[in-house]
Amino acid sequence: MGQVQPVPRSWDPPSPSLPEPLIEEILVRIATPRDLIRASAACTYFLRLVANDSFLRRYRILHPSQLLLGILSPAAVGFLQAEAPNPNASVAKAFDRKAVFSLDYLPPREPSSGDWSPRDARDGRLLIMFLLSEEADFTTLPELVVADPLTRGCTMLPPIPESIVAPFLGADWCVFAENSDAFFDPSGDYEDAHFRVIGWTRHRTLAVAFVYSSHSGTWTAGTRAFWSDLGLHYEYGMTPDDWWLSYVYGCFYWKVPGNNKLLKLDVNRMEFSAVGLPPNHELREVAVAEAGEGRFGIVIRHRDRPEYLRYSIRQNEGEISNEHLMETAIMLPSAGEICNEHLMETTILPPSAYDKCRIVAVADGYIFLLGYQSLSRRTRGVCTGESSAFYTLEIKTLKVERFCWTRGGLCSRIVPYFGFPPFMSLRRI
Repeated sequence: MGQVQPVPRSWDPPSPSLPEPLIEEILVRIATPRDLIRASAACTYFLRLVANDSFLRRYRILHPSQLLLGILSPAAVGFLQAEAPNPNASVAKAFDRKAVFSLDYLPPREPSSGDWSPRDARDGRLLIMFLLSEEADFTTLPELVVADPLTRGCTMLPPIPESIVAPFLGADWCVFAENSDAFFDPSGDYEDAHFRVIGWTRHRTLAVAFVYSSHSGTWTAGTRAFWSDLGLHYEYGMTPDDWWLSYVYGCFYWKVPGNNKLLKLDVNRMEFSAVGLPPNHELREVAVAEAGEGRFGIVIRHRDRPEYLRYSIRQNEGEISNEHLMETAIMLPSAGEICNEHLMETTILPPSAYDKCRIVAVADGYIFLLGYQSLSRRTRGVCTGESSAFYTLEIKTLKVERFCWTRGGLCSRIVPYFGFPPFMSLRRI
């Protein structure tokens, strides 16, 4: 019997002849995270350079775009990772093996009082809110936690002090708790431990925003605006998930349900204002995205025609209300003929057979869509049916691609998660 040869031990190749600073300069200029991952896989020497915190900080400053790895549902269906043939599928799978999105490590609460729900994700952090159940007594504004899914680290934000809430909202400020939401402020450079959170709430007469800074560890009063001053009226029965937001050139935009306007929050000036839409958009979903060179990309879905979307580019915010600009029809199969003299001839078909779609999120150059069959039935935010899937519409190319199956899926809102593979991820909490 032949002798079994020992398996040779793995060893690093000798250090390259090029000096380390020069190799680092070459690696830091690789344009996309996906290509950097491939380069770092060439040898452990490259991997050690890329995984260094100082290198990662430099790389993220030069190349802020991150990989779209998955989406989270505020309905707590968990982390839905990018699926093949999406080019990020393998990285997303590796990330999902390391990350924890179950939220079971968060501070326990009475199950009957509500659920922890992801509201936003940015720079490797999750912003999670405790949503009270319909039977709960709304006596305080919702609790907020910032968490790192890779380390399970979490920071409980302090309550918004009544001393700054009451002057803005009045004596009956507790009625605003049911209509509260929160999101990260992406306007600054928060690569390390620092972050800002904007909490906002609304009721029958006004909208109010507050700002939390991790530097000071405190909340400050932001701004407020009365609906009547903005030419808006408040629709009752709307939940926080009916107010998904768009972030464009330093400002947040919401389509106000039942109104022909967008609500705008300028983060730098901390000021609410209203932006007009073309006529007859009261019942339409409207998403705003950056189209490059200061232009605005507008995606519109009509509730009575859910089989297609319309897209147009406006040179500036003032043109958003122009109804005569040319548009592109983004259709789903079996949509039939679209007869509209203002639509361009270009038609973009998603690679699936869904006859309806809806907008569920806007983030980092993408519009996120839920494609579903007309027989699906909707329950409190959840679209149930035999099959449905999430799609991404890339604003730059207008390319529509299936991202993942829904596993039941959330109709009204999702939270996209952008990031890096674990070895390239900095500790956030």
